[in-house]
Amino acid sequence: MRVLFTCLSQSWGGMEMYALTTVKQLLKHNIETELVCFPDSRLHEEAAKENITIHTFRFKSYINLSATSKLSSLIKKNSYDVIECGGSKDLWLVVPVLKLSGSTIPLFLSKQMASFIVKKDFMHRWIYSRVSKAFAISNMIAKNLEETTPLTKDKIVLLHNAIDTTKFDPAKIDRTKVRKEFSIADDQILIGMIARFSPGKGHEEFLTAVNQLSDSHSNVRFMIVGEASRGEESYAQKIKSLAGELNILDKIIFTGFRKDTPEILAALDIFIFPSHDEAFGIALAEALSMGKPSVCSNFAGVLDIAVDNETSYLFEKGNGIDLATKTELLVNSKETRERFSNAARKRAVEMFDIELFTEKLINHFKLSR
Repeated sequence: MRVLFTCLSQSWGGMEMYALTTVKQLLKHNIETELVCFPDSRLHEEAAKENITIHTFRFKSYINLSATSKLSSLIKKNSYDVIECGGSKDLWLVVPVLKLSGSTIPLFLSKQMASFIVKKDFMHRWIYSRVSKAFAISNMIAKNLEETTPLTKDKIVLLHNAIDTTKFDPAKIDRTKVRKEFSIADDQILIGMIARFSPGKGHEEFLTAVNQLSDSHSNVRFMIVGEASRGEESYAQKIKSLAGELNILDKIIFTGFRKDTPEILAALDIFIFPSHDEAFGIALAEALSMGKPSVCSNFAGVLDIAVDNETSYLFEKGNGIDLATKTELLVNSKETRERFSNAARKRAVEMFDIELFTEKLINHFKLSR
């Protein structure tokens, strides 16, 4: 089987990481896979490091005759069995090529983000009519696809994003490494969140919870992992200023950006995921894989990952007081933390393992041929 995967985004986030991970996994399973990406993008750079076969297209607009001609030649030359588009905009390059050539190559779309624009006009119906199946990373995205695109329910497949549960395995990671680095005592409960500093990630609610819990629990420490995205440095400063105003700045460890996510998670006793609107939530799935009991907002893609009173406590989105209340339940009960921990690890392995994802993806490809 020969697969062409397209991702023409110039950004670097969940969609682009999904593209790179998927191509690597297909290659690992001996599926000949090539990548179409934007030249000099971060995805281009990262794929080059992995020695992936890359084809670059400078495709920005919805009509680009030069790119269309180039892709048409590439498809004719290499006789791909399957094409997967990593973003909706890619369809505007790929579909005209397939339609005009009369090609019957199965075309898949992976959908990572919700759209707030209804795309059911004539041109969108023409574009989406060529899609064989669309992969939705959560039930929220599946519903969004049905509501905003011409795709019918039978063409939408739930295929959760995945993580490497052998990498995020508490049995393999030293819990004490990060705790020693930041002088966290063995008997202290470390509560933390991992997210870039960006509005909507829930930092304000986290600070509210810190403010509520720190006075009544002397054995609790708090950690915020992450850095500001470019252009959002003022938001990061706002959060630190707010911590100062609440007189809790000394209660929180701001680590900045860290690459050692498994070690960070291993050090935590409770993981907080307060994001307002996540299509999925990779960091939460990683926390579950590390057996971390968690407190999460009760919204969107979180509901595909966390199970209330089984792996996690869910709190009302945007409500810092409710977050504090639910977190305190875990602080006060070691038994509940252990119960959630076991259930979290089990759920991650059974539902979000990268090998399970790859097997499902390849089966969809095979069935389409």
